[in-house]
Amino acid sequence: MSISVLPKIALEEAYAHPDDVSRILASDEELARMSDGGGVMPSYYRPVLEKLGEFDDIRLNAMDAAGIEHVVLSLTAPGIQAITDPSQATAEARRQNDFLAEQVARHPDRYSGFAAVALQQPDRAVEEIRRAITELGFKGVLVNGYTNVGDNDHGLYLDDPAYYPFWEALTELDVPLYLHPRPALPGGLIPYDGHPEMKGATWGFGTETASHTVRLLLGGHFDRFPDAQLILGHLGEALPALLWRTQHMFDLNPFAQKINKTLPEYFADNIWITTSGAFSDHALTNAILTVGADHILFSVDYPYSTNAEASAWIDQAPISELDRRKIAHSNSRNLLSLG
Repeated sequence: MSISVLPKIALEEAYAHPDDVSRILASDEELARMSDGGGVMPSYYRPVLEKLGEFDDIRLNAMDAAGIEHVVLSLTAPGIQAITDPSQATAEARRQNDFLAEQVARHPDRYSGFAAVALQQPDRAVEEIRRAITELGFKGVLVNGYTNVGDNDHGLYLDDPAYYPFWEALTELDVPLYLHPRPALPGGLIPYDGHPEMKGATWGFGTETASHTVRLLLGGHFDRFPDAQLILGHLGEALPALLWRTQHMFDLNPFAQKINKTLPEYFADNIWITTSGAFSDHALTNAILTVGADHILFSVDYPYSTNAEASAWIDQAPISELDRRKIAHSNSRNLLSLG
């Protein structure tokens, strides 16, 4: 008796423009700078970069071998958020979205896109997401953490009032925002002095993104925008394991903050998490118990993680077959209106 392959949809799958890949790979100094910015070694980043700029045989064959039917592509971190010149950021977001739309059009049954946005110019960002969703057919937006403002040492988080029109547009368009990690602002990097191995995905990315999310939660962001849809990667950046303590201590020490719901209620109403780069049975079980299987989405984090490892794990994870199917594909189809 043959066993059917579990179909899968993945939605934290990165790309880089081939021109940018060529430029970085041509310079050892640039490769070292980009690697340091991501908290990785050049020897790790070089083969990843080569895959980031490829959209045909290598990427598609890796999907086929793992039973991944469809992926949502997005610009790799730090993306537009790290550009300090506002006009340049706006132009680059449009350039990247046009390029991504071309790749999706070449393989429409295999690829969709999350838009890049330049929140350095919030009004223009609203225009761009409307274009990306209504004209280019993208399924949402991906923002790489805070947005640099003025220089590399300062940034705005997604709860800033300047971004309220942006959130209003997202809820009107009924599309999610994927909050992707990036390293903390320089002042937040102090614990990592002398420990470069800590500041990227090994540790720092998760703590920065979790803090960003808790800022939104405790600041009443989802009371202000009750229909907002937020996606977090890496099984929720450890938040499912920390929700009880965070809620408990906030109840004891709310300071001047007031929110209308509990943190688990906001997760039930506004937040989805993906499995990207976090292939742990224990973490998945905890997430199902805390967040619920309906709000968990399969993802790989390709090419930073491998399709084969992610797919083999979800195929065998100790969960019900119903939850496996929800996580592997049906939740993403429903949230992103995929065919």
